Amino acid sequence: MVSIPLSTPLVFAVALSVHGLRKRSLSPSGAAAAFAVGYTTLSVPLRAFGISLIVFYLAGSRATKVGKALKKQLEEGHQDAGYRNAAQVLCNSLSAVVAALLWSALYEPKSWQAKLIDLGQVGEYLGAEKVPYDFEQWCPLTPPPAAAWSRALLFVTLGHFACCLGDTLASELGILSRSPPILITTLKPVPPGTNGGLSVVGTLASLMGGLIMGVTLAASLLIQSTACRSEWTNVVVQLVVLGTLAGGLGSLLDSFMGATLQCTRFLNNTKRILTDEAPAPAADADVKVVSGYDILTNNQVNLLSSIATAAILGALA
Repeated sequence: MVSIPLSTPLVFAVALSVHGLRKRSLSPSGAAAAFAVGYTTLSVPLRAFGISLIVFYLAGSRATKVGKALKKQLEEGHQDAGYRNAAQVLCNSLSAVVAALLWSALYEPKSWQAKLIDLGQVGEYLGAEKVPYDFEQWCPLTPPPAAAWSRALLFVTLGHFACCLGDTLASELGILSRSPPILITTLKPVPPGTNGGLSVVGTLASLMGGLIMGVTLAASLLIQSTACRSEWTNVVVQLVVLGTLAGGLGSLLDSFMGATLQCTRFLNNTKRILTDEAPAPAADADVKVVSGYDILTNNQVNLLSSIATAAILGALA
């Protein structure tokens, strides 16, 4: 296995943050959060975590730019190129970051993550053993019994990124569908951009997002681990199939919560959906509630759906 200097994660983390600022896909706070998330994830010896993060970021950022002129016509407060702040970055990375930290702590005994777990006794609580990784001898996806948590943590990561990218592609591409979406709870047509709206384009996009993350995770494991390459068909099939399903499942969970726990408002004056980032409408504005209750924000829905999908895939491991 080729060793990677400790400075490499730092360089990549800085590059991602600066790229986001220059392309206006990240706000200053979002860039700072992206740097912290990027460095933490990329510094894990198993590169699958960091590579998955990079692919998710690049694919999601690209999707936000597709049809941006039309999106401005459909959404009040639409943000060019995403322009994610710190809260959005953290809500789209939390589960994967935790999984990456745990993996490094359990299978890289000399890491600071391992010392942190010693202090908090997290490993003992989880019933997980600390086993030094050896990519020549065992594949992280099909580890020996002593390293069983490696498989679960990889599936948690897959579930997280499949859900997040699937939902991002469904939202960013589904809104461009020529046919109006239907609300997941009533199956009745709703305006494009409605939280909980389903379309054929959006559904296929969510499955594609999960597929992309499954292929990414599989490719990174095969490149880094000799043991994984010796059973490549098993590795690829599991990650591609479950990744695709997780993309669809995560998007459906997000849509259901969005339709019920997130309020979608429609401004009749401009014929646009009011996003969370939109300024408060005038007191005399003609605003219609399309669906949902004002309980959760979009960021909170994204966070909960990604945690749920990650937990489900982790349990299936």
